[in-house]
Amino acid sequence: MTAKLIRHAYEAALTMTAVLLCYTLALWLEGAVGLHPDVLVLAVALTVTLAGPQRSADPRQRLTALVLLPVAAGLCALLARLLSAHYTLGAAVFTAGTALAIWIRRYGPAATKAGTLVTLPLVALLVVPGPALPPAARSGLVNWGWSALIGVLACGSVWLVQGLADLPGALRARRHPDDPRPAGPAPAPARRASRLRPRPSTRMALQMAAGVGAAFALGRLLLDHHWPWPVLTAYVTAAGNRGRTDVLRKGIERFVGACGGTLLATGAAAAGASGRLAVVLVFVALAVALWLRPFNYAYWAAGLTTALSLLLGYFGQDARELLPTRLEGIAVGAALAVAAAWWLLPVPRRPVPGRPAVPRTRRPTAHRAPPEGEQNPR
Repeated sequence: MTAKLIRHAYEAALTMTAVLLCYTLALWLEGAVGLHPDVLVLAVALTVTLAGPQRSADPRQRLTALVLLPVAAGLCALLARLLSAHYTLGAAVFTAGTALAIWIRRYGPAATKAGTLVTLPLVALLVVPGPALPPAARSGLVNWGWSALIGVLACGSVWLVQGLADLPGALRARRHPDDPRPAGPAPAPARRASRLRPRPSTRMALQMAAGVGAAFALGRLLLDHHWPWPVLTAYVTAAGNRGRTDVLRKGIERFVGACGGTLLATGAAAAGASGRLAVVLVFVALAVALWLRPFNYAYWAAGLTTALSLLLGYFGQDARELLPTRLEGIAVGAALAVAAAWWLLPVPRRPVPGRPAVPRTRRPTAHRAPPEGEQNPR
């Protein structure tokens, strides 16, 4: 356990270093060009979500990220304006984008990674989209060109920090080429074509579309301009679907963690955390959440909710007054994702990587033919 805590703390420190670097660059850009504070939120959100997938990426995958992420970030900036002006049309485009990113998994690992990269700006859009900001912060959303530039800065920050962290090992291997190298991760076994019809990717895409689309509708109906909370919860609960039980577990952990995070943010707001102190606490909450995320998803949900609550408090919203509304939105989003996973073309449970599958055994029956090669005693 101690070794895991140290290793996860090291990875979290790398991610937060990249986040602070990208945040600093975006802060300078905001002041130099006169951009909206949305660029800071976008920089942090993209860097946090990009750091994990890029940790073990090869040069080709990183080049793909450098092309896809800025383009997707720019398109999501236009999507934010579309949601603000034409909510129904924007919700339909967003829902189709999340479903398409899952559906293309049928075309192999490269398509899966591309779909993941495309969804990163979509998740960032839900963090603090234009319609959810208070009136004083809606003066002007960053346009698609600057959003694309923030995507480039996020890629560069992640690669620079991770490259410098891996540099001592690369130099040591170059100086001592005969030293035994640590064994890398075992290659993933070749996937067999699924016999399930419709395919699992199609099922998960339809489930994502149903959950996210319903969250858009109920979010606007029940929560007005706080619709991003159920939509974000529905997305993260259904993402990485490993079966009905997995979605139910994540939905419960998401709600429990969000309750804890909201209470923490409410306590910080009651203690007078505002201004620069609130910004510092946002980064502290993200660092702790990244550190503990591998142990349980509830820690990540708690830290992320704490950070978002403090961020909205920084923009002038009262976290204490929004506590019931936030929990209602999270509960609605989790329930919709679980309902879609359980009753709309459910996906059979898949084994968790690293955990041996338990074979199913059948009882011998008198009518069953003997195995091939075994002689019948009669």
